[in-house]
Amino acid sequence: MFKKIVIANRGEIACRIIRACREMGIASVAVYSEADRAGLHVQMADEAVGIGPPPAVESYLHMDRIIEAVRETGAEAVHPGYGFLAENPEFARRLEKEKIVFIGPNSRALELVGDKVRARQTMEKAGIPIIPGMKRVADDFAEYAAEAKAIGYPVMIKASAGGGGKGMRIVCSEEDLRPALEAGRREAKSAFGDESVYLEKFIENPRHVEFQVLADNDGRIVHLFERECSIQRRHQKIIEETPSPALTPELRQRMGEAAKRVLEVSGYNNAGTVEFLLDREKRFFFLEVNARLQVEHPVTELTTGIDLVHRQIRIAAGEKLDLKQEELSQRGHAIECRIYAEDPANGFLPSAGKILFLQEPKGPGVRYDGGIFSGWDVPIYYDPILAKLIVWAETREAACRRMRSALDDTVILGIKTTIPFLKDIISHPRFREGATTTGFIKDHFGDWKEKEASGETEILSLASAAFFDSRKTSEAGVLSVRAKEQYSPWRMLGKWRIGEKSDLSGE
Repeated sequence: MFKKIVIANRGEIACRIIRACREMGIASVAVYSEADRAGLHVQMADEAVGIGPPPAVESYLHMDRIIEAVRETGAEAVHPGYGFLAENPEFARRLEKEKIVFIGPNSRALELVGDKVRARQTMEKAGIPIIPGMKRVADDFAEYAAEAKAIGYPVMIKASAGGGGKGMRIVCSEEDLRPALEAGRREAKSAFGDESVYLEKFIENPRHVEFQVLADNDGRIVHLFERECSIQRRHQKIIEETPSPALTPELRQRMGEAAKRVLEVSGYNNAGTVEFLLDREKRFFFLEVNARLQVEHPVTELTTGIDLVHRQIRIAAGEKLDLKQEELSQRGHAIECRIYAEDPANGFLPSAGKILFLQEPKGPGVRYDGGIFSGWDVPIYYDPILAKLIVWAETREAACRRMRSALDDTVILGIKTTIPFLKDIISHPRFREGATTTGFIKDHFGDWKEKEASGETEILSLASAAFFDSRKTSEAGVLSVRAKEQYSPWRMLGKWRIGEKSDLSGE
């Protein structure tokens, strides 16, 4: 087993991986940009290394600096989390060349499934149904226009090198194609360092259902069931759940076997997710492979009892998969809500700024994966996810009620967040019925406005602002590899001391 791992990411997912390392007795190394110098993941890790200025291309996407951090700290492996370099085959290849373990799929499989166009070609040859669309990246606009006409509008522009909704655009006519292609390319380049895009037929209002899969280095493959991910804004998921309300046992079995087949023909190892679109006739189509840990992995963990980050690390260390498909099962129902620093009443525009007050939810069946704290300045440079709220209950209706209660208990003041929006979705009658599609938000929340804040909330917000304005805090010093203070909640309290009396009398 590894002695030390570099986490090449930030925010809540970096914190999640650091906790897993701690549980497994593995030392963790955080990397950070100048904007994240005081970040929670930096405070939690055993060591921390600065890797550059705030823009991701100069820090979290800078392969040389991350490899230097590995060498400088003596780490043996890199966990990429999700986003940034998580699905970059060149990064995996460079680590392999440097004899550094990449905690993810091998570079050959990553190159195949990470290139969405090549993946579509491979799946079609293997007999797995795919969405009609391009099977290569075009060289010029005329070729894209011809392909779009052949596919039939509306079409979807998708990034070939990544997922998460980055670079995606729906195009309904040829006159909209050129500006959409240009915008999609820019976003893909910024997110993944690769501007390649392709076109698929846009299927209106399908369900988005994905299967979590694990594969060891010897070809043993199991799936850990599905996740329903149909609640999306700007083609990015915001609520996920398992089991899917749409799947019958027979359909679940067929889709699960198809997901395993995808990994088999790809020569894939480690954790991955095979995504499908499910139409109104319950026909499923291969969408893509997300060759990494998914944001929504906690719902699978809560219903199966299997820690996916632990499994990723163990597989990367060469351990064999001891799970058998016939012995795997789910219990109960789990739902996850992603909490973003966004204003849902204003087109989901990012909302950067200082978090004046944070209250995390607690209680039976409630899990909170966060990467923020009271006083943290949310930067403008990265994906605006702040935290994930996950609940488990014995039934779907009980999980919905628990999620609504947990959202009520989650308080983030100082910036706009998606919490009020999530509350209304969870409470919506159609959501409670399980009648969700990728068009759910457009159909039911197109003109959504936030309800007026309560007087109590306004008072708490003003009090929090006054508290932080009155505090005199020093700028966090540069954290180095060799000298780093450990994270402690006591540090967040400001100056304090133990009094002379120790009898706890209060005198």
